[in-house]
Amino acid sequence: MIWRWLICSSAVLGLAYSASLTGQVELTNSQDLSARRHNYSGVVLWLQPVDRDTPVPVVPRQVEMKQQNKHFTPHVVAIQVGGTVDFPNLDPIFHNAFSKFSGQTFDLALYPPGTSRSETFRRPGIVQVFCNIHSTMSAIIDVVPTPWYDVTKPTGKFSIIGIPPGEYQLHIYHERALPENLQFLERRITVPEGGLTLPLVSITETGFVPSEHLDKHGMPYPKATDGTYMGGH
Repeated sequence: MIWRWLICSSAVLGLAYSASLTGQVELTNSQDLSARRHNYSGVVLWLQPVDRDTPVPVVPRQVEMKQQNKHFTPHVVAIQVGGTVDFPNLDPIFHNAFSKFSGQTFDLALYPPGTSRSETFRRPGIVQVFCNIHSTMSAIIDVVPTPWYDVTKPTGKFSIIGIPPGEYQLHIYHERALPENLQFLERRITVPEGGLTLPLVSITETGFVPSEHLDKHGMPYPKATDGTYMGGH
């Protein structure tokens, strides 16, 4: 009885399928030092069924985005709608993670070292995360409407597993690529039972211009050499 329940549950969640989509990404024309050194991490790829009647299982996950050494780590995470991100503070100082961008606005307020707060994301979109205390801290959460996704490793490799065979639209997000360049790379693919390996996906960063962000009150950060201020926010 227990084994039957486990098998049925796996089938419902789409985890009983063994098909996979694998491949590798490269970043070109980048001004980012790590990318120029062939670190191609942080690109999100996900699949959506072409047939809208195809059921998309919800597989809630809980992942960590650590605050350590005045950085969010990892810099990019992906999670399905309904998933939760924990923000543990591993620094000996206060942090205040927040976002005012399209995926979901949130404000975790100030919290001390050694504690953690979390946020559950209930709609798809790109969430740009900042710290209201340290202007140099930034991160990305890509909230996707599917359980079939992956984030590239430093090698640029990705592997999306547990895919039911069928037709899908491949979507790609990279924070330093223009939307029109990413849209050009989107494609319809057929994933067979034996899985599929894509040819090299080359993403250009041509045209990307970095911009400064504001604090959670919509104000510029006070200037400081280390990006830190004491403002009672």
